[in-house]
Amino acid sequence: MSNSSSISFADAQATITTNEVIAHAAEIHGMLTGLICAGFAFESHDYLALVNDCFNNNEMMPMPVKSLVKDLYSGIWQGLSDDAFGFQPLLPDDDDSIVERTAGLAAWVQGFNLGFGLQHKDSPVSSEEAKEVLADFAEIANLSDDVDEDEDSEQAYFEIAEYVRISSLLIFSELGTLPEQKTESKTLH
Repeated sequence: MSNSSSISFADAQATITTNEVIAHAAEIHGMLTGLICAGFAFESHDYLALVNDCFNNNEMMPMPVKSLVKDLYSGIWQGLSDDAFGFQPLLPDDDDSIVERTAGLAAWVQGFNLGFGLQHKDSPVSSEEAKEVLADFAEIANLSDDVDEDEDSEQAYFEIAEYVRISSLLIFSELGTLPEQKTESKTLH
């Protein structure tokens, strides 16, 4: 599964690894998604400092990783606000092993929970649907990487990944805030 932007998981992870940042691309993407779904303002640039704090021992991100994070952030906003529900978590490719994909999905959800918690820490989640999703995400974050390479595991992975995708959209629709629309005043002459 790829992100709605043009960034593939493999490219994102390569950028992170090459620049000696110890982080999982799926976890960073999940964290950014959790922030946004919990109501993070599009106009805010505080997400860069939060990523530094959480993933890079509070050190400045190398410029290629900072650029990647900005691109991921933009792509997440685009996907979540897309009327066609085009949002996709950034996860290892379907050609990767089920073990790698399961670990990536668990890392993504772990990141989501982190970002959501950072943004929504001072206000309780009110809807039962959102509470249920967050509880489910906590379970998914603990997925075992002891999975068999078989059709049942593939089907279970697909179903869980789709649940995560749809649930992210649900949380965003409930708690997220769309970017402010810049409207031009039209004057009739």
